[in-house]
Amino acid sequence: MDSRLSEASKTGDIQLLHQLVAENPLLFHNLALTSSENPLHVASLAGHVEFVQEILKLKPAFVHEMTQDGFSPMHIAAANGYLEVVRELLIVDPRLCRMKGRDQWTLLHYAAARGRGGVVKEMVLACPESLEDVTLYDETSLHLAVNNCQFEAFKTLVESAMELRKDCYNVLNMKDKNGNSVLHVATWKKQHQVVKWLVGNGKTPSALEVNIVNQSGLTPLDLLLIFPSETGDREIEEILRGAGASRAQDIQYTPSHGPMETNTLQLQQPNNPMEYFKFKMGRDSPSDARTALLVVAVLVATTTFQAGLSPLGGVSQDSTGSNKNGTGSGSNEPAHSAGESIMGSDDNIFFICFVTFNSMGFFVSLYMICVLTTNFPMQLELLMCILAMYGTYNTAVISIAPANPMVCVSLSIYGLQTLLSLVVLLRRLFRIRLRELH
Repeated sequence: MDSRLSEASKTGDIQLLHQLVAENPLLFHNLALTSSENPLHVASLAGHVEFVQEILKLKPAFVHEMTQDGFSPMHIAAANGYLEVVRELLIVDPRLCRMKGRDQWTLLHYAAARGRGGVVKEMVLACPESLEDVTLYDETSLHLAVNNCQFEAFKTLVESAMELRKDCYNVLNMKDKNGNSVLHVATWKKQHQVVKWLVGNGKTPSALEVNIVNQSGLTPLDLLLIFPSETGDREIEEILRGAGASRAQDIQYTPSHGPMETNTLQLQQPNNPMEYFKFKMGRDSPSDARTALLVVAVLVATTTFQAGLSPLGGVSQDSTGSNKNGTGSGSNEPAHSAGESIMGSDDNIFFICFVTFNSMGFFVSLYMICVLTTNFPMQLELLMCILAMYGTYNTAVISIAPANPMVCVSLSIYGLQTLLSLVVLLRRLFRIRLRELH
């Protein structure tokens, strides 16, 4: 896009816009050849209503164009909460309210996920059917509002829908790709306000299914009880049970598809219990997974660090037998110099194996901590702490190694570090190459 046109769009300078069009009547037509972004995208991002109106007079077709990232001017305005801009764009084409962009997100999806209550209400009133639109992962706008902790947007969605039709609560029972309803997401994300407003306000119609089951065979109450985390869970449990919620294993039901059977089937947990706890993209929060990985990495680093400094059998407090210099004390005991690993003096090969595997766990755990804490505040200080631990470990392990296996231990530690670094580098290069091929 021409730099002057871009500047006019950013600042909302209508006079400069008309000047540029007068200088080049084909200005807007040339944009299709030079840029995927048009001035309506920029003006919608900046929220300049009057500038948007002028662009729509000159080139209304701009409302349908997408950026390289899959965003239309309507998507941009809705995500930023510019209600007046949204209204102007809808005047051009009311069908824009269901226009889908990246990952099949509509305007209502963006507004709900960002908590733009005014835009949410406008979208629902203009196009109630958009409540049933789903993303690439079968998420409704209600799913997105709850998943992004936007309670006010969620409340506005439901209240606005209730003003127009009485069956809006059928949308609450819609399932995402993993079979989760809005109530599943609310209990999983510990959204106390959503659960209380949906179930505990006494206004919930019978159409809301509190015992709906997801693809893992879990009800909303199951998700709450299987993964407890906060003291507030008890209150959520009381609200759910007060509305008749039960665990899946306590429910008897008849399959909804096919002929009705006289024998009811009791819903059981999967045969493989591991299915309950496997990480699933779209269902589980990446933030929670990162936290769990960080805890595990810290535990491994702590354990291996302690084991490296205090190996099996401990270290010798006094010199016995022959010491590192070859002199003896006249005793027939194995050679133990003060500060040396007793295990290393008794069995060199076993000690080298111990150091190798323990060091592998320690180095990998430090690498995981570095990756998981990327972009954390005080990053430099954290890296200095990790390097200090790294240096302390290497110094300690080599210093307690007896004279005979000391060279092997040193080679093992530094060779292992080099090997792990090479594996990480090759893995990154392979991923880059794989992306280029696709």
